[in-house]
Amino acid sequence: MTPAIAPCVAPAPTAQRVPVLRLRCGDRSEADDWLAAEVPVAFEFNGVSHAVMMATPNDFEDFALGFALCEGIIDAALDVREVDVAQQSEGVTLRIDIATRCFARLKDRRRTLAGRTGCGICGTDSLVHAVPRAPRLQTATAPLHSGAVSRAVAALRQGQALGLVTGATHAAAWCDRDGHPRLLREDVGRHNALDKLVGALAAANIDASGGFIAITSRASVEMVQKAAVAGVPLLVAVSAPTALAVTCAREAGLTLVGFARDRDMVIYANPQGVVLQSTTAEQLGEKA
Repeated sequence: MTPAIAPCVAPAPTAQRVPVLRLRCGDRSEADDWLAAEVPVAFEFNGVSHAVMMATPNDFEDFALGFALCEGIIDAALDVREVDVAQQSEGVTLRIDIATRCFARLKDRRRTLAGRTGCGICGTDSLVHAVPRAPRLQTATAPLHSGAVSRAVAALRQGQALGLVTGATHAAAWCDRDGHPRLLREDVGRHNALDKLVGALAAANIDASGGFIAITSRASVEMVQKAAVAGVPLLVAVSAPTALAVTCAREAGLTLVGFARDRDMVIYANPQGVVLQSTTAEQLGEKA
């Protein structure tokens, strides 16, 4: 079994030390503080520029693979032949070589959109395409216990190496059925963190349906879609979901939990995916 993630001090270039002037409890002091790094990351597929994202400069291969999967550019990890990470003064370019059929499909999509006046959402040209349908989960899994959700949320922060240093990053973690985080990725952007996690799961050939994903943010419709692409039966957010995210989760057959803090949580979609345990029952179980 993959060992549980362990916290560590985040190294440069993901964090930078800067001098600050601090006022705490009325006392003024000079100190150094750590800030999360943020750089432009450009995606090129087979030599063609596709998108630029502001992101934390780490886990680039995971980011490239997860972004390509979640955007529907590729169908599987094997469709990526190579990822070249080009560090430049302006930022980072990810040169991604993908299968011919995937690139042909991407070019057709770009030709369809070229020259049109669009709605401005993710390069789509109509509201019909602005919110693509999330894939329906195919694998039936046994429900998870709410205690596992609570354990995952409690362990999330300690696994955030960069977040503990800077307090400025989101995290997405894949957790086993007992609620232990096994794989975690961080980024200043919540979408980026989840893309990186999806890429890491695919690169490691992990069957994500054997666990669930916990995120340190709200659950937007894009986050639900990415979780569905990963194939997990449950997405846990520490904040609220949007109404559209709930609709998307119901259609995909994905259990959606929000406001997961300590032992509290709200199940918004497909509640059969979680077995709720009262605090008293959990305490009795622990004593036994």
